[in-house]
Amino acid sequence: MINNKSTLILICFGITYFVWGATYLFSAIALEQIPAFTLCGWRYLAAGGITLLVSALMAKPKMPSFIELRNATIAGCLFMGLGATGAIWALYYLDTGLTALIIAGEPLVILLMLWLVDKERPPTRAFLGVILGIVGMYLLVSQDNLVSSANQWKGVVIILLSMLAWGSGSIFVSRSPLPKSQLLNSGLQMLVGGLFSIIVSLLIGEEVLAYSDYTNTTIVAVIFLIVFGSVIAFTAFNYLLQNVSTEKVVTNTYVNPIVAMLLGYYFLEELVTGLSIIAAVLMLTGVFFVNTSKGTKKKPQT
Repeated sequence: MINNKSTLILICFGITYFVWGATYLFSAIALEQIPAFTLCGWRYLAAGGITLLVSALMAKPKMPSFIELRNATIAGCLFMGLGATGAIWALYYLDTGLTALIIAGEPLVILLMLWLVDKERPPTRAFLGVILGIVGMYLLVSQDNLVSSANQWKGVVIILLSMLAWGSGSIFVSRSPLPKSQLLNSGLQMLVGGLFSIIVSLLIGEEVLAYSDYTNTTIVAVIFLIVFGSVIAFTAFNYLLQNVSTEKVVTNTYVNPIVAMLLGYYFLEELVTGLSIIAAVLMLTGVFFVNTSKGTKKKPQT
């Protein structure tokens, strides 16, 4: 018989697998009426506020020091303000499945960045994973029926820049003191990231529709992204980190792009080619090698 804790762990895995995979579909739906930076600003401001409220209700967290608060602010700008928002912005130009699959290569990017920063060659297994990932990425973006126009290449570049921002945030967080409470830390990062996105939205002059002009579909998509895609999924992810080995937790890295591709194919009629499937297998195998190499730790992009 499955006990309550085992059931909760299974539920949390299902949430991180399928909810995070579905965020690409719901983001693409919301983008039809809401600009990228405005969308991410609303999403993370609301999610951050809810998370901080939950943190305050569950237990009175210890007030962070100035350094911890500063580091959480920097991390929020890198993770949500630039990393996550850049990935959503790319959906203007690329299919959701393609975007999710490229982002799945984030652990490869982080490993290469660590190699440059630390001047230390990664383990052989991880190095092989990087090679497989690069080959898979080449096969993916070299398909003219997926990436051929200038705008599509613009989308690829935006994704790569967002991955660099997320990788920088991951390295920074791994070496910097942050608030001890995970909920407080996550809430602060999302709140700062949302504020950053709103500021960018105002600076670049994004045009925002009146609330009355939004369709029910758009409203449902935004609610899903805030409640399920941010608050619930991130809470589930952190619960897993506390109760399951990291190697098992990061298996969402392999499932999310598959879910995104299937949902994009079914609901948005996006193209899925045989070569894309081969590229996905190579990339995800490479990510598996990196994730299971000794000493490698990643924080997934969502």
